[in-house]
Amino acid sequence: MQALNPNRKIIHIDMDAFYASVEQMDNPLLRGKPVAVGGSENRGVVAAASYEARKFGVRSAISGALAKKYCPELIFVQPRFDRYREISNKIRKIFYEYTDLVEPLSLDEAYLDVTKNKKGNPSASLLAQEIRLRILNETGLTASAGISINKFVAKIASDYNKPNGQKTVNSDEVIPFLEELPIRKFYGVGKVTTEKMYQLGIFTGVDLKSKKLDFLEKHFGKSGNFYFDVVRGIHNSEVKSDRISKSVAAEHTFYNNLSSEIFMMEKLESIAISLEKRLKKYNIAGKTVTLKIKFSDFTQQTRSKTVPCFISDKRLILEIVKELLFQERMKDSVRLLGISLSNLNTEEKKILGVQLKFAF
Repeated sequence: MQALNPNRKIIHIDMDAFYASVEQMDNPLLRGKPVAVGGSENRGVVAAASYEARKFGVRSAISGALAKKYCPELIFVQPRFDRYREISNKIRKIFYEYTDLVEPLSLDEAYLDVTKNKKGNPSASLLAQEIRLRILNETGLTASAGISINKFVAKIASDYNKPNGQKTVNSDEVIPFLEELPIRKFYGVGKVTTEKMYQLGIFTGVDLKSKKLDFLEKHFGKSGNFYFDVVRGIHNSEVKSDRISKSVAAEHTFYNNLSSEIFMMEKLESIAISLEKRLKKYNIAGKTVTLKIKFSDFTQQTRSKTVPCFISDKRLILEIVKELLFQERMKDSVRLLGISLSNLNTEEKKILGVQLKFAF
C-alpha cells in the first residue's frame, strides 16, 4: 500500500460561477440578479447559474423551464465561449508566473503544484491568497482555492468557502478532515455511487475507512482501491503540466440527424458499450471523458471532464457523458456523437480508436 505524502503543496483554484460571473461583469444590468447561462424558459438546459440564481435552486444541467419555475425572475443569456476562453487564458498566465506545474481541468479550474515555486514562498496558503487577488485585480472576477498535500483534498477544500474564499487542510488535519466528510462530498463519488454507499452503510469518511480493501473491491471494483487509499489521505497523482492526449474512442454517424437529447442518450449508451469492450480488451482505463458532437452544419464541439480515479465501466462513463450532454443547449441537430477516454493508465504511444460507420 502507498503511504501518505505530507510534503507536497497543492493548490486547486476554482473560479466562482465563472460563466455567469463573466456575463455579469460584462453587462452591469445583470449584476446582483439571478442569471442562467444557456437554455431558455421554453427549451434547452442551463449550463451555469449565478449565485443569485442558485439560491432558488437553479443549477447546471436542469431544464430552462424548471429553472424558470424555481426562479420566475431568472434572466437567460446565451453562452459566449470565445469570451470565456479569453479570460481563462489570462488566468492561466497568472498561474505560470508561480509554477510551471499547472494542470487545467477546464476553463475555470486548475491544479497548481507549488511545493517548489517561482516566488520562493514556502506558504501555499499565502500563494493562493496572492493568486486569487491577482485574478481579481486583472480580470475583475473572484476565485476560490483549496490548499492541501494532494489534489484530492485540495479539490474538496476549494468548495468549502465559496465564493471568494479559501481553505487550507494541513498535513496533520487531512485524516480528521476526511473522516468527518460526508461521503457525497468525496470528489469522484457521483449520485449513483453515493446511493450505493448509503445502502452499504457508508455515510461519512470514517464509515468508508472502516471497510476492508476486499470489501470495497467486491462492491466497487478497481475504484475500491482508490476509495481505500484516499480516505487515508493517500493520493499521489502528480500535477501534470502536459495533459495526456492518448485516447480510446468510439463514435457513431447517424443516418438521420438527431434533435432530441433523449434520443442522443440512447445512442450514447450503445457507443459506451462499444467503448467499454475495447477498453476491456486492452485492459485500459482513463480519467478524462470527452463527448464529441458534430452538428448538421458539420461544425464540431467537444466537452470534457476529468475524474480523480481511472474508470472503464460504461455506467460510470455514461454518468459523466450525460452531465456533459446537458451542459449546454444544442445549437443545431446532431449528425455524429462520440465518446473518448483519455489520460490513460498506459504509456503506449499509439491512439486506439474504434469508428462505428453508418450510411449517410
